[in-house]
Amino acid sequence: MSRYDVTFLPYNRKITVNSGETLIRAAMEAGVHVNASCGGEGVCGKCRVLVETGTVSGGESERLSAADLESGYRLACQATIASDLTVRIPVESAVDTSALGTQVTPRQTARIQQMDFEELKEEGLFVPPVEKIYLELPQPDAQDHLPDVTRLVSFLDLQHNEHRLEVDLRVIRSIPDIMRQADFKVTATLARPVRERGKARIINIQAGDTTERNYAIAMDIGTTTVYGQLLDLKTGDILAEHGDFNGQISYGEDVITRIVYAEKEGGLEKLNAVVIATMNKIIGRIIKKARIDAGDISTITIAANTTMTQLFLAVNPRYIRRAPYVPTATLYPPIRANDLGLGLGDQVTALVYPQVSSYVGGDIVAGVMGAGLYRAGALTLYLDIGTNAEIVIGNQDWMACAACSAGPALEGGGIEFGMRAAKGAIEDFSIDPVTLEPMNITVGNVRPRGICGSGLIIIVAVLFEHGIINSQGKFSSDLDTDRIRERNGVYEYVLAWQKDTQIDRDVVLTEIDIENLIRAKGAIYSGCLTLLEEVGMGVADIEHIILAGGFGSYVDLEKAITIGLLPEIELDRITFIGNGSLMGAKMSALSNHIRQDVGAVTRMMTSFELSETPSYMDNYIAALFLPHTDLDKFPRIKQRLDERRAHST
Repeated sequence: MSRYDVTFLPYNRKITVNSGETLIRAAMEAGVHVNASCGGEGVCGKCRVLVETGTVSGGESERLSAADLESGYRLACQATIASDLTVRIPVESAVDTSALGTQVTPRQTARIQQMDFEELKEEGLFVPPVEKIYLELPQPDAQDHLPDVTRLVSFLDLQHNEHRLEVDLRVIRSIPDIMRQADFKVTATLARPVRERGKARIINIQAGDTTERNYAIAMDIGTTTVYGQLLDLKTGDILAEHGDFNGQISYGEDVITRIVYAEKEGGLEKLNAVVIATMNKIIGRIIKKARIDAGDISTITIAANTTMTQLFLAVNPRYIRRAPYVPTATLYPPIRANDLGLGLGDQVTALVYPQVSSYVGGDIVAGVMGAGLYRAGALTLYLDIGTNAEIVIGNQDWMACAACSAGPALEGGGIEFGMRAAKGAIEDFSIDPVTLEPMNITVGNVRPRGICGSGLIIIVAVLFEHGIINSQGKFSSDLDTDRIRERNGVYEYVLAWQKDTQIDRDVVLTEIDIENLIRAKGAIYSGCLTLLEEVGMGVADIEHIILAGGFGSYVDLEKAITIGLLPEIELDRITFIGNGSLMGAKMSALSNHIRQDVGAVTRMMTSFELSETPSYMDNYIAALFLPHTDLDKFPRIKQRLDERRAHST
C-alpha cells in the first residue's frame, strides 16, 4: 500500500498516511481541527477544505458550488488521499492565528506487538504439543507375532526415539482394523506431556500418511465475545478465525450477574450449554472456512477468566463473589474435548489455561505468556482494561497481579449516549478552541448515534485541555456557545445536533457521564499505583506498558494519560497486543515449551486483593480528578496546562 505526505496549512502540520485514507482522519491524526459534526457522512458540509496541490478521490458534494469544486474545495470527510497533498483549512473551518498554539497534540496510538512466529522458531519454542508421525510397519507373519500395539510403540521408539509412550484405550480398539486396511502404513498422533517428566500419549491412529494435515484450535472465552482460530501445526499459520457474541449475554452482561444466575435452579446447566453452543458455532464456522477434515484436529487450547472457565467446565462459580473470594480450582487437567460437549473428535484434548485467583484468570495468564512478559528483563506493567481491569507488574524474575472494578464506562455503560465501538459511535473528536464547534469522527463515517469508550476518553481529554471542563469534570458555564447548556439541572455539551444524528435527539456528553469516566479511570490508575506500592516501586520504575483487549487498539495514548487513566511514561514504551488471551492460547497451541511453562508462571504470580489493601482507597480518592490531585505525577500534562493558561491570559 502506498504512503503519502499530507501537509495542512496554515498550521504546517505534516503527516504520512496510507493511500485511501480520508482527509478528515488524516487531519485528526495530525492534530488539526476541521469543523465536522455529522461524524463523516458528508451531510453537514462543515468540513470544507482546499486541496492546493496533489490529487484526492471524491469529496465532491452538492454542498459545494461548481466554482468551489473548480478552485479545489472538497469535503474532508469524503475525499480520500491519492498522492502527496497540501491542504489548506479555510478561515471558516479554522480559527484565527491566536488559537494556533492551542491546537491539540497529534494523536498517537500504541504500537502493535504481534507474536513473531519466526522468532518463536529461532528460539526453539516451535515444538507443537501434538505431532503426527508416519510409519510403514512390517506386517506380522509366522515368524513375527508382535501384538499390534507393541509393534506400533516399538517402531516409534526405534525409528523416532519416542519411548515411555501411553496408548489410549479407544486408540487400542481402533488399531487392528486400521492397520490392516492400510497395509500397516499408518500415521500415529502423539500428544507430548504437559509436565516435563510425563509420558507422551498416542491419541490417534489414521490410515496412510496424514502428517501434512495436523491442526489445532485456540479459543478465548470472553465475557462478551468468544473468538477462535484454526492453526496449522506444520507452519504456524492461522487458517481461519471467527468471533461471536457469547450467548451468555442474554443472562447477564457481567460476571457477577452470571454467577447469580448460575445459583438458580438449572442456571449453571443453562449457562454451560449456551457457551458450549457458542463455541461449537465458531468451531464449525472455522472448520468450514478452512475446508479441512475435523478428524485432523488434534488439540484445542482455551483461555478465559475465572468465572467463564468455571461456567465452561460446569463448575458452579458461586463462591467467587463471596469473601474470601476463592475459586474452585486454579489448575485443570487435560480433558477430552467431546466430554465437555465440544463438537470435536475423540482424539482432541482440551487444555484449559490455569487461573491465579477469583478475579485474575486464565485470560490474563495467557496474555502474560503471549506478550512474553514472563521472559522480559524490563519491569513491565500489563493492563487488560474492560469492565474489570486486570493488572500485572513484573518481569522474568517475579510478578504481582490484581484486579479492580472499573465499571462499564469504558465500554459505553453508564454513559447517556454510550455504546460499543459499532457503526455510528463517535471514536475521535477535536474542538475549535474559539468557537467550541466539534469535529466528530464515527466508526464507519456515518452520522453519530453515540459515544464509544475510546471516543469518550478523547472527548473528555480535549474538553479538559481547552479549559471547557475543570479538573473535577465540571463545565465552565460562562463560555459563549450554545453547545454548553443546562438540562434537568445538569450541564452538558452537544456533540451533534439532532439534524446531524441517526437518532431523534441531540447526542450529548453530560457532567454525570464525565463523573462516571473519572471513577473508572480512577479505579484503574489507583489499582496500578497501589500494586506498585505493594511491591516497593513507583511509576518511575516502569520501563514498559503492555495494553491488552479491544480498548488499547484505538485509544489515543496522550489523551488516556491526560485524564489520568494511564501512568505518564514515554509513549514509545507503550505497546498493544490486542486479544492477549487469544494470543496466549495460540502460543500454547504451537509450543509445548510454553504449555510446560504455564504452571511455573502461574505459581510466580502473587495476587493482591485491592479491596483489602488500605492504601487503595486513599489512592482512589486522590485519582478522582483530571488527571489527579497531584499534578506532579503527570509533569508533561502539568506543563501543557500551564502553557495553555499562560497563553489564554
